[in-house]
Amino acid sequence: MRNDHMTLRSMAVLDLLVPDAPSVPVEVELRYDTRDPYAVTAAFRSGPSGWVEWCFARDLLADGLIAEAGSGDVRIRPAVDDIELVVLVVSSPAGLAMFEASAQELADFLDRTYDLVLPGTEGSWVSVDDALTTLMPYDLG
Repeated sequence: MRNDHMTLRSMAVLDLLVPDAPSVPVEVELRYDTRDPYAVTAAFRSGPSGWVEWCFARDLLADGLIAEAGSGDVRIRPAVDDIELVVLVVSSPAGLAMFEASAQELADFLDRTYDLVLPGTEGSWVSVDDALTTLMPYDLG
């Protein structure tokens, strides 16, 4: 594992697609943390003081820029009618939200994550001790 931990943050505006209404711009913070090198987090502004976070595989983002990807709570695909856009769908038991984003903006963010951790080298950034500490309760007694 490497000790030179870094976090990449990038702000973006995604358009929330609303049926039979104009899209609604939503501020989103994209984060990549070398302590969790396989994942990307998207934090969606949900109001004046709140954020809703979705964590998903960095590979899902990469794959979704090219073709439909994902089969769970997060799905990403190029837009059908505009190659410059990507559709991001997040779902939960409470509902589903569909967003459009700039493909170039997401690709640029992804490239910056590759500058930090090359694809295929993520394992050298993972600390088993840190992962176990996160999973285990603090007081075993």
